[in-house]
Amino acid sequence: MKAVALMLKAIHSQESKEAAREKAIQVAEKLKAMKLAKAAQKVEDSIEETLNYRDFPTRHWTRIRTNNTIERLNREIKRRTKAISAFPDRQSALMPVCARLRHVAATN
Repeated sequence: MKAVALMLKAIHSQESKEAAREKAIQVAEKLKAMKLAKAAQKVEDSIEETLNYRDFPTRHWTRIRTNNTIERLNREIKRRTKAISAFPDRQSALMPVCARLRHVAATN
């Protein structure tokens, strides 16, 4: 899965929005070749949403991409999933993540 993460990062490391779109198409094709059709479909369906930040000046990109609340939530999810260490299936891996997201949504 590290290879998939690197491919996704490569999309956003392109110098222009057009180059990122082209890279996304290449990544989707590679994902299909790796028999990850759902992931490929997700890349194809959501690439425009993930590239919206490029419509703003470069100095604003970090503020658009992340903030302290998002980073804290990501750290908390990572902490909870590492504590469990091994999940029997995908559904059980999603349970602590979804529980945390529901908690955050309910308190905000």
